[in-house]
Amino acid sequence: MAEKLSLRRLRQNPHIIDLTREVRVAVDQLIQPCFVVEGITSKEAIPGLTGTFRETPDSLLHQIEKDLEAGIKKFLLFGVPGSKNAKHAEPSFTAKQIAAVKKRFGNDVFLAVDVCLCSTTPHGQCGILTAEGDHVDNAATVTQLAEAALAFASAGADCVAPSDMMDGRIRAIREALDGAGLERTILMSYAAKFHSRFYGPFRIAADSAPKGGTPLKDRATYQIDPACPRDALASSLRDAEEGADILMVKPGLPYLDVLADLSRRINKPWAVYEVSGEFAGIELMAAQGLVNGPAAHLESWTAFVRAGASIIITYGARYAQEWIKQ
Repeated sequence: MAEKLSLRRLRQNPHIIDLTREVRVAVDQLIQPCFVVEGITSKEAIPGLTGTFRETPDSLLHQIEKDLEAGIKKFLLFGVPGSKNAKHAEPSFTAKQIAAVKKRFGNDVFLAVDVCLCSTTPHGQCGILTAEGDHVDNAATVTQLAEAALAFASAGADCVAPSDMMDGRIRAIREALDGAGLERTILMSYAAKFHSRFYGPFRIAADSAPKGGTPLKDRATYQIDPACPRDALASSLRDAEEGADILMVKPGLPYLDVLADLSRRINKPWAVYEVSGEFAGIELMAAQGLVNGPAAHLESWTAFVRAGASIIITYGARYAQEWIKQ
């Protein structure tokens, strides 16, 4: 006699599983990070980030062309200038690469650009330090961030994405863009960026690790404490009020609860960044035969969408079309 209630009827074959799936991941939700580095002569591999490289200006264009063929049209660019300056962020190298990408590909690509000072300062902190070197000068840093964002938008960036976590930088950037007639530029805020241990491979790629030489040893004074989710809510509410179009949680998997809570509370599009340590962890397990890598990545992305993200930044975006088919 058949059971009156059988949950397994809707799990019995791939066809009915597909038809009743509540959460779906699509390639057009994904953004591929790219690194372009001044002064290198050939592309360089990044430990743990399979398929992602520190690109030269020329190799960046070739890579984007390949990504377009693979169905990826959305990118997050990190520019790494060759010279460092403790007091002034020089945006010209990154702006030049933005202009080259948009000249080559035009509206075929959506180009977001990271706005931060960590790759431009000799100490690797995300801002201008006080004279004592023990604290980031918020006002001085916000001025530099707004100038950099304006330069990137003027060069053709579709979106600027400040990742520094300074107070008031969203308002300053929005006012700078609007005042220059660039009100159509999208502002994606790293609104809930945590002081995480999962950023290691990225910091190699972007030459952005704190390098010492100052009393300020880490980024705990401006990134969010992992044990303080209400700080993430306060930061996100503020950034939404100051003019952010899209809000982001970073990292992803360790903060799914935060993403789920914020996406319910704040009616904005939500992005999540599957950071380098998360991505590399799956890749390392896959290399040891401990997990099916593509399936594990897709499971992570599904969790992000389930928690409320409509945008996923991942180093695996350029493989997504193939992985989803599998």
